[in-house]
Amino acid sequence: MGADPGNIIEIVVADITTLQLDAIVNAANESLLGGGGVDGAIHRAAGPQLLEECRTIGGCPTGQARITFGYGLPARRVIHTVGPVWHGGARGEEDALASAYRSAFALARGNGLSTIAFPGISTGVYGFPKDRAARIAVREAREAAATGAFRRIVLCAFSPDDARGLNEALREAN
Repeated sequence: MGADPGNIIEIVVADITTLQLDAIVNAANESLLGGGGVDGAIHRAAGPQLLEECRTIGGCPTGQARITFGYGLPARRVIHTVGPVWHGGARGEEDALASAYRSAFALARGNGLSTIAFPGISTGVYGFPKDRAARIAVREAREAAATGAFRRIVLCAFSPDDARGLNEALREAN
């Protein structure tokens, strides 16, 4: 497990659907109607009410975020953010990924949520290189931590290998 000097940012290997925090972030697709990977896992764990609420939202563009209740999850809220599909890096993918993190943090702050967990956004089927994504996640988490609005920011890794990459990015940033 890694931590930042202010002990606000943590890196853990866990099932994000089991974390008892104010909010967890869903790496969603633009429809917000569920999918594979972490998106599907969150929808399954939250129950059918999450899908019902998502249907009322009308989707979410890449780089933005929307908020719902957590329903059957231990987390009170789910912040759905849409990261970019990786096309080689020349189509603004890094800026879009950073925007997805910033949008999720802004929604959390605006809703008084001070503990939050993020999965690896865009690093699954969207193909974003994990090392680049880890550096962006850490940078945006450090910026959010500096606002003083958060007590705990969890970067939730899918595997020990992913956690190593996040820890390396956190060490480089310090």
